[in-house]
Order: sequence, then C-alpha cells, then structure tokens
Amino acid sequence: MIQIHQFPCLSDNYGFLLHDPSSGETVCVDTPDAAEYLRQAKSKGWTITQIWNTHWHPDHAGGNLAIKAACQEAGGNCTITAPAAEAARIAGIDHEVAHGDTVSLGGYTAQIIDVGGHTLGHIAYHLPEAGIAMVGDAVFALGCGRMFEGTPEQFWASLERIRALPPETMLYCAHEYTAANAKFAVHADPDNDALAEYAAEIADKRSRSEWTVPMPLSRELATNPFLRADIEAMKARWGGDGPVGTFAALRAAKDSF
Repeated sequence: MIQIHQFPCLSDNYGFLLHDPSSGETVCVDTPDAAEYLRQAKSKGWTITQIWNTHWHPDHAGGNLAIKAACQEAGGNCTITAPAAEAARIAGIDHEVAHGDTVSLGGYTAQIIDVGGHTLGHIAYHLPEAGIAMVGDAVFALGCGRMFEGTPEQFWASLERIRALPPETMLYCAHEYTAANAKFAVHADPDNDALAEYAAEIADKRSRSEWTVPMPLSRELATNPFLRADIEAMKARWGGDGPVGTFAALRAAKDSF
C-alpha cells in the first residue's frame, strides 16, 4: 500500500511524500520548501524519484530545481510531472500532462484531473487504488482556492469533477486554512447541522494544533458550501440563475469575508 508522509512547511503549507514500498519510488507532491522535503525524505529513509506539481505558484513548484539537483548529486534521478497548460511557468519539467492522462508511482496509477480555476491549468492527481486525491489548492476542507485566473464556469466545472470522485476518497489539500474556512462556511450555510458539527470538531482540533487534512470527500459534499452551490437552499440564500452563479456569489463573498 502507498505510504503517505505529511508534514507542515512554510507558514501554512502541507508537504506530502508518497512512497511505494514495492518499487522504492517516492514522489514529492508539489515542492513548497525544497530543504524540508529533502530532510523529511531522509528521515524516512526514502529516495525521491519524482515530483508531481499541481500548479505553477511558487509555494507549489518553487523547490523543483533544488530537489532535482540534490537527487542528481546523490547519484539518482528525479523526474518532474506538471500541467501542460502551465509548463512555461514551471521549472525543470520532464513530463507535461493534461486531463485524462496518467502518471505512475511504482505499480500505482494516478489519473490527471483538470481542476482549473485557482490557476488556469491546475490539475489534481487521483489514485483510485489508494483511495486518495492530491488536490493542491483546488478545494480545501470547507473551502476552495481563490479564483486568481479562472472563471466561475471553469471553477464550478472543476469542482464537479472532484464531486464525481468516489465519496470515500480522501482529499489531500495543500494548506491548513480550515478554521478560517469554517467561519465562512457557517456564515454561508447557517442551517446545516452537519456543518455545525464539523465546525465544532475543527475548532477543537485546532485548539490542540491538530491537522484537519486530509478529509473525506463525503463530508465535504455535505458541508462545503462551494461544493453545494447546486443545492436549492444555497441558491435561495446567495442567488444566481444556477450553480455557476451561486458559486460566483459565494466565492466573491469569501474574498471579502
């Protein structure tokens, strides 16, 4: 079974190393802090062989070249997979991928999902055999990424692709934003009992500095306002002719919350 090593880095990022014991391969999912990724891999006794980037932002791809160079200095090789639509903005790419493509970690296959909206070419990596999806900044616990480059239509279509994954899928997002997201979610959907319970659990966890990531998709489907923009109660509260309009209203409200 794939081993997942999660660790904090920078101010609020999470780093992830995926390790396949059978092949000995180890993937860095994004590279916000090259030195910390190298330290963490060394502490686990794992040799980094790949980097999978979700999008171009420096806190996701900024450590690519340093990690690749360290691997080469140690006599190994590290290949970088990244979204083709953002290839001009990401350093050191070996493999460009787009929606529907696949990439392998040992005997495991990751399916590439277009989740553009936060950035135009943002992708996620879904490993169905492992029951996980590495979603970067596309969706967070009780939130979604700020819409820096995309359109509401694009972002909602991306969220629909995430919603279509098996509900038991564990989502690994890249930041610990959950406490702030919970405050807005309760404001956005105040009559949601499942959300109120979730928000209370989050407050308790964060009071003890516990992580809120990863999270099951099933719980996000019931509580995350951005994934619920097609629910009649959300439309009634936030307006819009359809889910795209409701999503746009929610995203705009969160931006100024």
